[in-house]
Amino acid sequence: MQSRRNFLRNVALALSLPQIVKSSVLGLDGAVAPSNRIYMGCIGVGGQGTRQMAGGIWSPEGGFIAQPSVRVIAVCDANKNNVERAKNIVNQRYGNQDCAAYRDFREVIARKDIDAVLIATGERWHPYIGVCAAKAGKDIYCEKPVSLTIHEARVLANTVKQYGVIFQIGTQQRSMNNFRFACELVRNGYIGEVKHVTADVSGGPVHCDLPGEPVPEWLDWDLWLGPSPWRPYNSRIVGGWMSYFDYSGGDMTNWGAHVFDIVQWGLGMDDSGPVEVIPPNGKDVKFLTYRYANGVIVERNSIPGMSKGIMFTGTKGVVKVSREVFETDPPSLMQVKIKPNEIHLHYSTNHHTDFINSVKNRTRPASDAEIACRSITVAHIGNIACDLGRPLKWDPVNEKFVGDEEANKRIARPMRHPWVL
Repeated sequence: MQSRRNFLRNVALALSLPQIVKSSVLGLDGAVAPSNRIYMGCIGVGGQGTRQMAGGIWSPEGGFIAQPSVRVIAVCDANKNNVERAKNIVNQRYGNQDCAAYRDFREVIARKDIDAVLIATGERWHPYIGVCAAKAGKDIYCEKPVSLTIHEARVLANTVKQYGVIFQIGTQQRSMNNFRFACELVRNGYIGEVKHVTADVSGGPVHCDLPGEPVPEWLDWDLWLGPSPWRPYNSRIVGGWMSYFDYSGGDMTNWGAHVFDIVQWGLGMDDSGPVEVIPPNGKDVKFLTYRYANGVIVERNSIPGMSKGIMFTGTKGVVKVSREVFETDPPSLMQVKIKPNEIHLHYSTNHHTDFINSVKNRTRPASDAEIACRSITVAHIGNIACDLGRPLKWDPVNEKFVGDEEANKRIARPMRHPWVL
């Protein structure tokens, strides 16, 4: 498989010879010339990784292999069954047998002909693989959550910036019209001064005490664990790792990556965050609560008639948005047309296409690494406050807790050798 970097030289040579060149090679008749294609490797091709690669409920246009400008040429997973399934899907799509299958992500990143990678492993792997990919000059589409800790998210964001690669986190709600419009209404003052935000997210992870089981032959258990502490295999970990502390932040980071991301977007806090987090105490504080420097209160609580939604409450109105519901009070706000001189947020209707366009044009995508870092930090500090059981002051400039060294020790976790950032 030729890379687009070498293709123009090879086509020039081919055109100098007495032979017929297909129109698809030259990019005619609506085809994308190989020189303009983005060659992609997919790392982590379980359920969500396969959906991002090949399509699913949240990628109705068919995932990356349906993008005319993309050619998936490699798939990788510690689970042999996953990688064989993904390889067959890709080969069937393209009508060939060219897709390479790997167990170790480092082999994918080492390929010079790969321009971009999809990272859809669990978040225990996202920062390490992302840093390796950025250093290798690969553009990155990474599934959420972006990290297991605040420190890892910051290292990844800084590395992406340093190496100048394109990074899109998979918070695809930023590429959905209702979420964008809801945030534009809030940002442009249509509900007045924002006073309160309700974010529908559940709690954090639990510690794993499952017994050991024999490791199946199709799984490289040590590689699956990666930077996480070693422990005996259990099928419930592989099937439900988002519940457990060593591998995830629970629903707080799983869905919180989406929900708090929209909170941050609507409040105009993509480069900042709250200054205080207060866990429920069974008395005057019933729900996990955040306070921003401008006085806005964000409360983790359910919203009647919605699931995993966000409700912005201002002095003049209310905006409620989820994937299934979009409501405003007064209802007339639904008919608002954002004026040319008002705030217009990043426009995208397909998260994959937005990433591909950014790769081609070297422009900022809807959800870059800095946005991903800031949004997931909101979830992480909430988990830390709930775990410690006390209010915490947060400095969003220096990304540290104020006057609480015990809390600051939880900004990072040890990573298992040799997977160290």
